Amino acid sequence: MLKNVVVVGGGTAGWMTASYLTAAFGDRIDVTLVESKRVGAIGVGEATFSTVRHFFEYLGLEEKEWMPACNATYKLAIRFENWREPGHHFYHPFERQRVVDGFPLTDWWLRDPKSDRFDKDCFLVGTLCDDLKSPRQMNGELFEGGLGQRSTYRTTLSEQTTQFPYAYHFDATLVANYLRDYAVARGVKHVLDDVQDVTLDDRGWISHVVTKDSGNLTGDLFIDCTGFRSLLLGKALGEPFQSYQDSLPNDSAVALRVPQDMENRGLRPCTTATAQDAGWIWTIPLFDRIGTGYVYAGDYISPEEAERTLRAFVGPAAEHADANHIKMRIGRSERHWVNNCVAVGLSSGFVEPLESTGIFFIQHAIEQLVKHFPDERWDDGLRKSYNKLVNNVMDGVREFLVVHYYAAKRQDNRYWQDTKTRPLPDGLAERLERWQTRLPDAESVFPHYHGFEAYSYVCMLLGLGGLDLKSSPALGLMDTASARHEFKLVGEQAAELARTLPTQYEYFAQLHRAR
Repeated sequence: MLKNVVVVGGGTAGWMTASYLTAAFGDRIDVTLVESKRVGAIGVGEATFSTVRHFFEYLGLEEKEWMPACNATYKLAIRFENWREPGHHFYHPFERQRVVDGFPLTDWWLRDPKSDRFDKDCFLVGTLCDDLKSPRQMNGELFEGGLGQRSTYRTTLSEQTTQFPYAYHFDATLVANYLRDYAVARGVKHVLDDVQDVTLDDRGWISHVVTKDSGNLTGDLFIDCTGFRSLLLGKALGEPFQSYQDSLPNDSAVALRVPQDMENRGLRPCTTATAQDAGWIWTIPLFDRIGTGYVYAGDYISPEEAERTLRAFVGPAAEHADANHIKMRIGRSERHWVNNCVAVGLSSGFVEPLESTGIFFIQHAIEQLVKHFPDERWDDGLRKSYNKLVNNVMDGVREFLVVHYYAAKRQDNRYWQDTKTRPLPDGLAERLERWQTRLPDAESVFPHYHGFEAYSYVCMLLGLGGLDLKSSPALGLMDTASARHEFKLVGEQAAELARTLPTQYEYFAQLHRAR
């Protein structure tokens, strides 16, 4: 069996990898993580989506312990502002559609809208986000009851049989530090040093990495967590990179960490994505501050103008916040596992952070690495299977994000006009045409696992407003009594939850006091 794993690079990707491998295999493998003192983590990945709970559960970490330590909060949805028109917003919730007489409730809404807010007519989460509510009662009980029960065994993404109603916002640096302490306490060797070279053997496999002060670090399997630099997979092994920028042109970001009085501001339980002239601005509420940044296309706006736009958007609170400018590599490697090297995180690939998929990509890669973990035979079938699954996930997310721009009604400048004329990924044009006569379902979205279900596509199409959508003709022949009852029930349930649930700030203030 393989015994020695060397993780090159720290940050979220490195420490998620090291801690997960230790949780999976215990002391049956030796894990070494080497990271530089000088190279800081990008640290903009502070929003996740709901599958990330499987990661923390797998490690046996309790929310009441790790969340206060990382200034984390709950995320029930993404709030899209100004994507249809100025002043308009809608939510993409972590909540599956209700079905009435064989048709999703959103189909009934499209036939006969109850209001101009499909997200509040058809789902509970929109009301909770508008009212700044926590998804848990003060005693920790989840508002959806049985979904809060922990499994008796450790779960992974493949056990996502229900739509869990929330994800997390957290300080990525604090999470990396928390996982570092977890991993080191369980035997991971931590080396603080600069990697100066990667040495290949006669086969073209990595034999060791050369560090400045700690000598050569040898291993059987090397994990590349070096971010966009991709020191092992990209530079040493020369693996080609496939760009997504023909359809997703946003290639830059500028980020701020803005201290705020969150008690007075309130903790909205969602990420907000506000459309701008050359991209969009994220707003992520943590317990002690907001994280915010402008994701933009460098062909349409300069870094200086982007920073000015972001500071004006935030207001006076941004005056003393340092700006972090980031150049993003949008796309993926052709392969993510080559010889004895596996890339995890940004070194593998990245699709802009519009749906908070960066940490999801890390989690998916680690889980699949464990499921495909090799022995001394290095079965090439394991590599091929792994690479296919990772490619499918990234290609599927690419397609979902392209839908966001193509289907947005906004067309008030060249950037937004160009979103309608860029090349579409293979198969998407046909799917878009089909969705205009029948809303997306499991049979008509991207056919491979990529983390998003059909209801997510439905929410985006209904909210973005740029496509002419038609309801199913069959609904015109059906009795609407059951649908009317379900719409009424959604409203009553949402009102009751808004009345009884604590605010997010109240819930987390209690956790912080208890800790």
